[in-house]
Amino acid sequence: MRVELSYGRSTYPLELSDALAVDVIRKRDMPILLDPREATRQALRQPVGSLPLVDEARNCRSACILVCDITRPVPNAVLLPVIVHQLLASGIHKEAISVLVATGLHRPNEGPELEELIGDDWVLRTVRVENHFARSDADHVDLGRTRSGTAVKLDRRFVQADLRVVTGLVEPHFMAGYSGGRKVIAPGIAHRDTITTFHNARFMSHPLADNCVLDGNPLHQEQLEIVQMLGKVLALNTVLDEHRRLAFVNFGEVIASHLEAVDFVGRYARVSVPRRYRTVVTSAAGYPLDKTYYQTVKSMVSPLDILEPGGNLIVVSECSEGLGSPEYAHAQQRLIEQGVEGFSQEIARKSHAAIDEWQTQMQLKPMRKAHVHLYSGGLKPGDRALTGVHIIDDVAGTVSDCVARTHDKTVAVIPEGPYVIPVFEAA
Repeated sequence: MRVELSYGRSTYPLELSDALAVDVIRKRDMPILLDPREATRQALRQPVGSLPLVDEARNCRSACILVCDITRPVPNAVLLPVIVHQLLASGIHKEAISVLVATGLHRPNEGPELEELIGDDWVLRTVRVENHFARSDADHVDLGRTRSGTAVKLDRRFVQADLRVVTGLVEPHFMAGYSGGRKVIAPGIAHRDTITTFHNARFMSHPLADNCVLDGNPLHQEQLEIVQMLGKVLALNTVLDEHRRLAFVNFGEVIASHLEAVDFVGRYARVSVPRRYRTVVTSAAGYPLDKTYYQTVKSMVSPLDILEPGGNLIVVSECSEGLGSPEYAHAQQRLIEQGVEGFSQEIARKSHAAIDEWQTQMQLKPMRKAHVHLYSGGLKPGDRALTGVHIIDDVAGTVSDCVARTHDKTVAVIPEGPYVIPVFEAA
């Protein structure tokens, strides 16, 4: 049997023996919007909990549009021209319209990468397009503290705009429940002090800080409170199918519209599975999510509910940019040196997480439950040593070895990786 796994800008062809019982787990087919730009225009005319965009913008002198960074395949080439045209038509001067890349603590997107991210030359020529820098104190406005004590500092370019619009992709997220909406604001344009507080070990270790969970999720609750402190925000939310085609778009007040998008994607992304497996093969969702090992960790967490304790989790991820940030590499080095429990005890004492160590903390989940194997064509030898998992060069051969050791010929394969959340539900 042949299964194509999302890998880089293409796929990884996995050939499995016909002697195996292979269960391929994917989302059921989504309805596709045949004219994405017209669907976007219609969403802007028929909002959720707000006025249409042109009416919201009519008496505004400035506007700031947030876009996700290069790690998310948001169809900006479709969305941004429609938004900008409507803002101009409402009377806002082009010099007063900006697009702000919500990088969080990720690196900036510049040059050809920024052109790819925005996807439209007219937008790049017409309005200002800039990156958020979480480490720049002067770029942020202090809005106070949340009830739990998080210092809320957000990028002043967004805070001080008359009209604030968030764009993004709504998909399962292994910490915040779902991406998009409020998450594009925090951590998207938050100061490092804000991000490292609500990404500390206490928040990350909460059992409800998990895929497809909003109720009781401490990260989601913190993000909602931050949005409420900020004031009125509008959002243009999208959902893509397995082939990156637009399946859903809506617009409106950021919280209400995001929940409507969550309701849609949750019906497809969360997949009931009647058994657990000793061998699971998954991807890191391909480009752009599998550019780094840092992002690959998401694919290790998403299938854990259907993996038998002590089983084998096999991940394919290109990691074309290597491990990730220097801070993340340092966190991984500490994991290697201290081991799972030693690293866990160290971070539990901190009020503020070190930058990017929360991803290492999330990797502890699969490491505690399973044997993790990684196939990657992009990692250098030094980076491979810092993954903390077993590096493989033959996926099919590793599957065969795992089946032989576990004496279980049933294998689960998840071609789209963390965009699909399999959940064990006994028949």
